[in-house]
Amino acid sequence: MAVTYEMVRDAASQLYGWALKKVPDDTKDALARALENESNEAARRTLRIMLQSARAAESTDRLVCSDAGVPVYFVEIGTAVRMEGDIKRAISDGFDHLVETIHPPILKHVTNPLTLERGYKGKDMPLITWSVKDGVDYMEMTCSPKALGTGRWAALEIFSYPNLEQIESYIMDVVMKAGSQHCPPVIIGVGIGGSFDVCAKMSKMATLRPMGQTNPEPILAAMEERLTKAVNALGYGPMGTGGDTTALAVHIDYASGHGFTPVAVSFNCWINRRSRARLHNSGEIERLE
Repeated sequence: MAVTYEMVRDAASQLYGWALKKVPDDTKDALARALENESNEAARRTLRIMLQSARAAESTDRLVCSDAGVPVYFVEIGTAVRMEGDIKRAISDGFDHLVETIHPPILKHVTNPLTLERGYKGKDMPLITWSVKDGVDYMEMTCSPKALGTGRWAALEIFSYPNLEQIESYIMDVVMKAGSQHCPPVIIGVGIGGSFDVCAKMSKMATLRPMGQTNPEPILAAMEERLTKAVNALGYGPMGTGGDTTALAVHIDYASGHGFTPVAVSFNCWINRRSRARLHNSGEIERLE
């Protein structure tokens, strides 16, 4: 058997719908922990509303937020997987199917940057990043829709031989520029090193890392802890209400590169949209989150 056009189309549609209607379990757990530790009463009320909204959306099959963003997929292809059909078109057709069938309907957020015309179609839409994984016989698809809160405030700068203090200072500058406009509490992803494009991808992929995992690189684990404390000390709080909870987590990855060092920072809003599935040669679509 093989991973077919129909499997990919169905998975692409389902993943986008899941991401719009279900807050990931690790994110709900992190919000609950934040509520327990939050000292500001306005922030506590906001966190309670967030948790109630997450539960209500899931139980009633409704959107968590009206800004459905645009479809972004990360597709990892196993070297032992067998594929049949036009896989890239299948992802696009899956998005089209979602638009036609989802209830309530989603708004037109796909925007032509040259004309500002909005619709459901557009050049290179959906946005897809491809990678390869050795030795596995499945395709793994992750959907993380990008809306205003998760996309507008990302930033990247290239330094020459920066030290850790300079890198952390830049990250904090980006966080302070965003303020509370990205719908906190956020998940912050950071990429360090590599090239311009690799660094940006690392930053986005870092936001998708499940919360609660300790970074295997000790230097980065310590940096994540420092930055999480520093961001929360800013006092922006949930949705800008003030308080102790501006970031649920800071996740950092790095790659070796030249002496010039890109540093990229990106965000996922409190909903932390993320859904993932594996498509097996057997024909099974295995939902992971």
